[in-house]
Amino acid sequence: METKIFQSDQLDQAAELLRQGELVAFPTETVYGLGANALLPTAVKQVFAVKGRPSDNPLIVHVADFTMTKEFVESYHPLTEKIIKNFWPGPLTLIFKIKKDSLSPIVTGGLSTAAFRMPDNKKTLSLIEKTQAPLVGPSANTSGKPSPTTALHVYHDLNGKIAGILDDGATSIGVESTVLDLSGDTPTILRPGAVTQEKLAAILGIEVPLDKHLVSESETPKAPGMKYKHYSPDTDVLMVQPNDWDEAMAWAQENNQKVGLLVSPTIADKYLSADRFVFADDTIEAATRGLFSGLRALDEADKVDLIFAQVFPEDHLGLAYMNRLKKAAGQKYFAK
Repeated sequence: METKIFQSDQLDQAAELLRQGELVAFPTETVYGLGANALLPTAVKQVFAVKGRPSDNPLIVHVADFTMTKEFVESYHPLTEKIIKNFWPGPLTLIFKIKKDSLSPIVTGGLSTAAFRMPDNKKTLSLIEKTQAPLVGPSANTSGKPSPTTALHVYHDLNGKIAGILDDGATSIGVESTVLDLSGDTPTILRPGAVTQEKLAAILGIEVPLDKHLVSESETPKAPGMKYKHYSPDTDVLMVQPNDWDEAMAWAQENNQKVGLLVSPTIADKYLSADRFVFADDTIEAATRGLFSGLRALDEADKVDLIFAQVFPEDHLGLAYMNRLKKAAGQKYFAK
């Protein structure tokens, strides 16, 4: 199969492929999604096959506006309107109880709930409108590997396996959306992202808990990205605490381990001889935006034995960064 790169003036072609049951990757502000018509079970099955993704993993349904959810949702949480008004379009996925048989169990993972998101990307919103159907859109990569933040990342993983990729450059956030469960009484974050606990609490006027449960391989997750190990390159990753860098670099030299560094400029400047992927600046925003690109770059260079990755405080956006990094590293820190 030829994988075509679509530009803005080719949205009609991309939408026609989706209506026919083909797969087309699309850009969002978070990561690139692997798009399939959510109303065509045979197309959705192909998503799992192409990614090598376990079929118990539920998929996020991407919509062009809130009214598109009404065909499927059985009941809305009382805070839904306030949440939608403040955070859609944007990097926030909402889980609702759905009407029986309104979506295929292939989409929901067999659950009585489903996840919905309105991405903040004009090209993709137009693509959904032209397709005249919502789109499932898990990250457009091989399952378990670092998520794609450019069309080139998608092409690297899925060339020849999908019909096309809608290109819109690099994503602006770099990690997947926050997932907020609204199917129960208390809104609960199942996956942290750019819409933080603090932002939600400020708008809603209530504490919004974070479910830190890590799902084992034998469990069915309620939302994507809840598995214990995820986002992992082939090269082993170790997280390095702020005070451990000198010791970690000395250990690597003593043990003839060639390491690649995933770090901010301040740390990179201390170890100029090492291979490294350097974030644009020292902020958590830059680190989050560069996390998956850095993991991919260091892994694909095929020159390092080990990746040492910088950690950040686990608050605000740092919670999302560390959530992904911990899973990429299998929860492992450097320890001599």
